[in-house]
Amino acid sequence: MAGREDDSRPTTQVRDAGDPTWAQELLEHLRPTGRDVRRVVTWLAGTVDGTACLRDDTGRLVAGAPTTLDEDLVADIVTGRIASAALDEGGHHLRLVRVHHPYTASGWVLAVARETPFDRRAADIVTRTAQLVELLLRARETAEAGRRLKRAAADLRLAILQLLMVEDTVSARRVAAGLWPGLLDTDTACVFVAESRPGERDRLAEECIEATAEQALVVRCPAMDRHVIVVAPGEAPAEALRSLVVRHPGTFLGGSARQSLARTATAYGQAVSALAVARFRPDKTAVYAERTHPERLMDPEVLRVWTTRMLRPLDALPHHTRAELLATTRLGLEFTAVSAAKVLGVSRNTVRARMERVEGLLHTDFSDLTVRAVVHLALNTQVGLGEEAAADGAGAASPTPLGDLLAGPALRTWAGDLLGRLDTDARDLRRSLRAWIAEGGNAERAAQTLGVHAQTVREHVRSAEPVLERQLLAAGSDLYEVVVAHVAMGELEPPALDPSKTGHPDSSVHG
Repeated sequence: MAGREDDSRPTTQVRDAGDPTWAQELLEHLRPTGRDVRRVVTWLAGTVDGTACLRDDTGRLVAGAPTTLDEDLVADIVTGRIASAALDEGGHHLRLVRVHHPYTASGWVLAVARETPFDRRAADIVTRTAQLVELLLRARETAEAGRRLKRAAADLRLAILQLLMVEDTVSARRVAAGLWPGLLDTDTACVFVAESRPGERDRLAEECIEATAEQALVVRCPAMDRHVIVVAPGEAPAEALRSLVVRHPGTFLGGSARQSLARTATAYGQAVSALAVARFRPDKTAVYAERTHPERLMDPEVLRVWTTRMLRPLDALPHHTRAELLATTRLGLEFTAVSAAKVLGVSRNTVRARMERVEGLLHTDFSDLTVRAVVHLALNTQVGLGEEAAADGAGAASPTPLGDLLAGPALRTWAGDLLGRLDTDARDLRRSLRAWIAEGGNAERAAQTLGVHAQTVREHVRSAEPVLERQLLAAGSDLYEVVVAHVAMGELEPPALDPSKTGHPDSSVHG
């Protein structure tokens, strides 16, 4: 047996020992499509007409065929006491070479056995193969470290978005400051949602990061596997995103109006709504239209007092609990519980439990679409109220009843114009839509009421979407505006929500 001290370092130079064929074949394994350690070990065994195996520092077989080895000799090589060894006994010829692993103190062992003695060519092939294996291991570990870093950065971006979604802007800025200084040093931002073809979302996300030069928060949407969410504080990222979408077929972009960071969840909902419009635009992009919203047609002071009294039962809760319930309910009304849970980073049962607690506090039922629409109106109005305004509202004598709040002439005119768009369709879309809303968005129950097939109801609701320019089948702001329009026109009864009679602080539901 012969051993060699570990005093050599790897090199990319391959000597051909008078035979250029094996050297060329070995170098082929450095190509991007051939970087597989197992294939290299298999190639080595065939080239030297023997068997080969690669073991890690724990003795685990990484590649090749199992080979019985002298474990004391292997230990010397793994620990670095010797760099290589040759063993010839009973017609069994063995070569062992230490492979330096880039991220462990111990080495790996490449062992080659054959029935004939190792000549210079065979020995040289083993040595050079060990060096190439080390290069491949280093490349693999470097690539894996890069992937881990990307995953960590992606997780941080998602964590920041989730903090913004629950209005915790202070924590969001603190987390962002470590890796992206100055990114959230702003009071307002726009949210964009880019949609890609199936399987292309990762590429789209990387291109969004590159296009925005890390001047925006780019997050792979945890709820929709084709969406990339971008929170853009400045104007430059918006232009870069539009340019990116135009260049790629099958990609669409929806953007929100500029909102405060605390209203990121609202901006996200606007971007999703705009995305639905973008799918029908030639340039594949759309920005949320600052159309006339029903709350803007109500007396602002009356609406403020009504909202404050409506949500008064939540005021007795600790501040962080109240903020958590409000943020979760706001998202839960905009999206499904599953989607809201993924965006917030909690379980869907947590989302449902929080929303059920709000239902209990408000003594209401979120399965009723009119209830959801009115609570959604209150939550959106509440976002713009400061603590002082909330206190003033809480002390007001008697808020206006909901029916009166929704019966103003300006609101009725808006509602009549909106729903009147449906009257030109001979299929009576308006009747189908009204029945569908009254049945909580359940097509089967609405079909029984109307005496038609459930698929007919679905088709009518779907046909009403482009006419009204609003998404209806997906719960959210668009649907709730249409519900409010029906209530304002007297086509649906207002829900039994009276802020003067909702629960008091001592009626909290614990959970």
